[in-house]
Amino acid sequence: MNVLYVVGLGPGGSRWMTWEARAALEQAEVLCGYTVYLDLIRGEFPDKEYFSTPMTQEIERCRAALERARSGRTTALVCSGDAGVYGMAGPVLELAPHFPEVEIQVVPGVTAALAGAAVLGAPLMHDFAVLSLSDLLTPWKVIRRRLELAAQGDFVLCLYNPSSRRRRDHLRMACDIVLAHRGPETVCGWVRNAGRAQEEHQVLTLGELREAQVDMFTTVFIGSAATRRIGDRMVTPRGYEL
Repeated sequence: MNVLYVVGLGPGGSRWMTWEARAALEQAEVLCGYTVYLDLIRGEFPDKEYFSTPMTQEIERCRAALERARSGRTTALVCSGDAGVYGMAGPVLELAPHFPEVEIQVVPGVTAALAGAAVLGAPLMHDFAVLSLSDLLTPWKVIRRRLELAAQGDFVLCLYNPSSRRRRDHLRMACDIVLAHRGPETVCGWVRNAGRAQEEHQVLTLGELREAQVDMFTTVFIGSAATRRIGDRMVTPRGYEL
C-alpha cells in the first residue's frame, strides 16, 4: 500500500506530539519536511531516511513526498503545529489527483493557537478568529480587510506570523487597525517558541503590544472587550455565572 502521512508535530517537544502522530512517524520509512521541523525529531527517529527543503520550496517538498510514497515507501511529511492550519495538508491534497496510487492520511497536531493559549491561560474561551499576517501568499489588502471585520466583530484575535525581517511593521499596523475598534488597555498576550526549551511569554495591553518586538516564532493574542487579566493570566469569560 502506498501511504503518505501528513503529520502535525505540535509546537515542538515530544510531549506535545499526539500518539497518532508518533505512530505515523514510526511506521514511515521516509520523513520529509522543512529542515527546521525535521531537526526537532531527528533525535527520536535516527534510523529514518530524511528529505528536507528550505523555506519557499513547499510545493517541491510535497511533490517529493508523494513521489516517494508512490514508489512504495511509506512516507511522512511533517509540519509544525497542525498540518491543516497553514501547513502542508492543503497543497498535498491539491496535488493528490496526480498521484492516484497514493493513500493520504492527515494526522492532526496541536497548533500554535492552542499551545499558546494554554501558556497564557484561557484567551480562546469564546469566539475567536485566526489570521496570518504574512503577505507572502495573501495580499496585505485582504489581510487588512479581514482584520477590520474581525475587530468590528469583537472576536479574540490569534495572529500567526506577526513579524519577520521583511515585515517589521505588520504587527504595528495590525494593532492600529484593532485600536480603531478597541481601547489601548485591551488585554493581549504573546508566546514565543511555545512548547520548546526557549519558550517565552508576556501578558500586556494592546497599546504595549503595538510597540512589542516579535518574530515568526511568536503567536500573538488580542483580547475581545470581555477579555480580562487575572493575575498573570489572560482569560476570556464564556459567560458562566460564578
